[in-house]
Amino acid sequence: MEKSHTIVLVAGALCFLSLVGVSECGDDSFFVEGQVYCDTCRTEFITRVSEYLEGATVRLECRNITGGSETYSVEGVTGKLGFYSLPVDGDYEDDICEVVLVKSPREDCSEVPTSENTRQAAIVSLTANNGVVDRKRPANALGFMINKPIAECPEVLKELGLGDDSEQP
Repeated sequence: MEKSHTIVLVAGALCFLSLVGVSECGDDSFFVEGQVYCDTCRTEFITRVSEYLEGATVRLECRNITGGSETYSVEGVTGKLGFYSLPVDGDYEDDICEVVLVKSPREDCSEVPTSENTRQAAIVSLTANNGVVDRKRPANALGFMINKPIAECPEVLKELGLGDDSEQP
């Protein structure tokens, strides 16, 4: 009798756990997470002298691959160390979704880079049909460019092997 109660209890637990798993399968919600910085050397990538921006506004935009029409949009503001988390409802398998810079909290660091490389850097996949289990989807860091590079930039670029070639032996 004791053995049959144990079997029923184990079977009930397995059924409950399978139902929990099924309920998670239909969840079409995600969080796009990233960081915003001030590009103090105007390199279009993070350096050791980049400064993270609290209070920057970003927008997630999803557009249909074939028609190009906007299917989803949400804005958010960065918190400490320039981090943001944007909630997304729905699955956007047939869309191109990307995070774009909207507004900087600093007047001296508010230029939005326009190169194709920078625009492509913030594309995120927002579908459950790509093998990614985690509902948090990372976006590459985005940077506003400062009006004038700071004094440390030549040294930083030289450390990265990007300095002026005429100075090297």
